[in-house]
This record gives sequence, structure tokens and C-alpha cells, in this order.
Amino acid sequence: MERISPGNETIAEFVLLGFYDVPELHPLFFIVFTAVYAFIILGNMLIIVAVVSSQRLHTPMYFFLANLSFLEILYTSTVVPKMLQGFLQEAAISVAGCLLQFFTFGSLATVECFLLAVMAYDRYLAICYPLRYPLLMGPRWCLGLVVTTWLSGFMVDGLVVALMAQLRFCGSKYIDHFYCDFMPLVGLACSDPRVAQMTTFILSVICLTVPFGLILTSYAQIVVAVLRIPAGATRRKAFSTCSSHLTVVSTFYGTLMILYTAPSAVHSQVLSKVFALLYTVVTPIFNPMIYTLRNKEVHQALRRLLCTKQTETLDS
Repeated sequence: MERISPGNETIAEFVLLGFYDVPELHPLFFIVFTAVYAFIILGNMLIIVAVVSSQRLHTPMYFFLANLSFLEILYTSTVVPKMLQGFLQEAAISVAGCLLQFFTFGSLATVECFLLAVMAYDRYLAICYPLRYPLLMGPRWCLGLVVTTWLSGFMVDGLVVALMAQLRFCGSKYIDHFYCDFMPLVGLACSDPRVAQMTTFILSVICLTVPFGLILTSYAQIVVAVLRIPAGATRRKAFSTCSSHLTVVSTFYGTLMILYTAPSAVHSQVLSKVFALLYTVVTPIFNPMIYTLRNKEVHQALRRLLCTKQTETLDS
């Protein structure tokens, strides 16, 4: 496959190569990832519907969970449709479209980092200050935290995209990835990308380590508080309310840190794509699975909702 455009003209569009080296598996990949994508959308939509429809779930923890589910839907929808297109035909995308995809995906990833930290802080207040919790985590404070989280994520990545928009892309138009990620995209720039690279590195470290540090601090305090509780149902319940969140945090942060803060651990572009699949597809699957299968309150809310719908259908 020829990968060099004639001359040194500025290119108008990129082609996402995706998993071009295994074309014989493209039909299978298309079927599998279409099913996974449908499951992500349906699973996260069910969580949102359960939280909205059940009065018992109108609490800060489930308000944050509904926001996380909505984020996962947007997050996956930014990347997966174009990836699926690449399994059927050439996945071309304009330079502006590529920057928009990078901006949206990067912003949502940053929002998720902040939101997971807010969820850990919420659990810290609920377990360490149970009597003052309703006052400390009131409706206005919850809404303020969520709005700040969303705005901060888009502002941070807006700065990066503003710098990338100043770059000129020429020569190769092929991106060896299934979406417009930073490193493959900057590698195609003809102009000097060092300012964009340094800015992105600094912001990535801050947006990864600060929320992760807050999560570790929150859970350290939670563990100390829980260990002071006599062994029994109360201690088990305290740990169970945190286990689902910890599982999502471990998967999301683990893959991001390996991919972005320890690039030497990723020895090939194929392995890089595999790690990218973990946080673009696998983590969004974990969210509905963990919170519906392991969370009794969400499970009961969904069951009541389904029973109500069945009763209404029978009555009509």
C-alpha cells in the first residue's frame, strides 16, 4: 500500500488504517465489535433509566453513576462507528473531522478521570462522615461537581487541539490506528510539533496523576475508617459499595498509564491498539456489567421497571 502523497502538499483528509494487517478477520471483528457496541449503549442506557425512574436511586452516588454511563455512551460512540467502518471499507476522515474526534475523545477521557475522582470522594464522605454526608454532598454541591468536571475536561483538551490546529500535515495521509490518537497524528505533522507535544505531556500527567492521587487518598481514608468498624455486615457493606468503583478505576487508569506515561512498555503499534481497545471498548462494558450485576439496588430498580412495563403491556 502506497502511503506517501505526491509532493509535499498539505493533505485534506486522513485514512485510518485500523487493523489493516489482518483483513481476513475484518468480518469477524465487525460482528464482534458491533455486538459489543450495542451492549455498551443498551447497558449504560439501562443504568440511566434505572437511576432516573427509581426514587430510591436519587442519591449522589447514583447521580454520578448516571453521568458516568452517559459519558461512556458518548466516549464509545466517538470512536467505535469509524472503527466499524474501517472493517468494511476505507475509513477516510477529514483533517478537521480528525481533530474533532481527537478533541471529543480526549475531552471525555479527561472528564472520566475527574468523574472517577469525584465518585471516590463521594464514597469517602459517605463512609467517613455518614451523619454529615447529606449536608456535605447536597444537590447543589453534586451538580456543581459534575458541571465543573465536564467543563474542565473540555477546556483542558481544547487547549491541546488549539495547538494541534496550528500544525500543517503533509506527506503521508495514513494513520496507523483505528481512531485519531495524539501520537500517530502528531507523527504526520510537517511543522514543529514540540509545543503541542510538551503541552499535551504536561496536561496528561496532571490530569492522570492528580485525580488518581485523590482516588488513592480517598480510599486510604476509607480503608482506615472501615477497619475501625467491627467485622460484620456493616464492614462488608462498606467495602461492597466501593468494590465496583475500584474495578472500573483499576481498568481505566491501568491501561491509560501504561499507554501514555510508560510508552516504553508498549513495544509495537499492534500492542498499542490492543491497549487502546481496553479503555475505548472494554472499560465501557465493565461499567454496566459491574453496576448491574454486582449492585443490588440497581438490579432491583431494573427488575421493578421491567415488571412495571410488563404489567402495563398486559393491561393494555
